[in-house]
Amino acid sequence: MKRILLGTVAIVAATGLTACSEKASDSLENAGSAIGNDVSRAVDEAGEKIDNGLDEAGRAIDDSADSMGAATENAARDARREAGEAKQDVGSAMERAGNDLKDE
Repeated sequence: MKRILLGTVAIVAATGLTACSEKASDSLENAGSAIGNDVSRAVDEAGEKIDNGLDEAGRAIDDSADSMGAATENAARDARREAGEAKQDVGSAMERAGNDLKDE
């Protein structure tokens, strides 16, 4: 009788352990799946941030190039104006020098 009782208890205990093992396995699988999803989401977010950063850098480069182009055009216009004024100044100085030579 004791043997039958002990055998029954052993079978019930083994069945209970199996059920616990399945629950633990399911919990572990769910935890692993959640971790995988978190890692995947973090990688996606990092990729988006990198893409956004590269887009911003590209816009900054374009804006800088536009600014440099405008500055170059302004500098060229200023140089032409200064050259024209210098030419007039030289012409006026030569004319005065010529007049001074005539007067002497």
